Amino acid sequence: MPAQRALLLLLIPLFAGCQSFGWQNDAPPRPTERLQGQLAVVDGQLAFRSCQGGRRLQLVDSIGSGLVDDALALGGNTGATLFADVRGVLKEQNGEHKMELTRAYRVQAEGHGCDAQGFKQLILAAHGNEPGWSLRITRNGMLLERIGQPPLALPYLEEQLPGGQTNFTSEANGRQIELWVAPQRCVNDASGTVSHLTAELRLGNDMLRGCAYYGGRND
Repeated sequence: MPAQRALLLLLIPLFAGCQSFGWQNDAPPRPTERLQGQLAVVDGQLAFRSCQGGRRLQLVDSIGSGLVDDALALGGNTGATLFADVRGVLKEQNGEHKMELTRAYRVQAEGHGCDAQGFKQLILAAHGNEPGWSLRITRNGMLLERIGQPPLALPYLEEQLPGGQTNFTSEANGRQIELWVAPQRCVNDASGTVSHLTAELRLGNDMLRGCAYYGGRND
């Protein structure tokens, strides 16, 4: 066997091994962290103080979520106490602690903030107006509350759908209950709260619309 052919045969496994590793120059994704806390707009910047440990951070809206405009609309530059639930990459730059946002779950001026009960066990919360309703989902089941109606606790099935949509279904007394949520900015027309999911609650033939957000259990 000629020397050149023998050398080529020896190199073939090496090339195949390099190909199987799929070497890439892409950097691995940076770890993110989810934080809840108080939010204010100071000189056009998002100043944030976390519920967890009272860390002070500047939020950098690197994803164009519109969080600055939402905070301003809720009075974040006039001394109003806002609550924000965000996820991002923590970094320190020139002695300042910052978080580059990867997701804004919600920002609100009303309701429970750092003192919210059961957030870590919560998978999803949805709510709407006219008529008022709320639906909380945990691993133990779903709890539907409506104005003028007794609370209804039910088991449920969850289905993940294309496009980031999720469907939760249950039945009570032969009546089917369905909750559909989709990743889209949603504003509560009564409180002004901005959430990262739209919600549709179907009770038999009735359709109720609202907003939703993922809780600490769906992290």
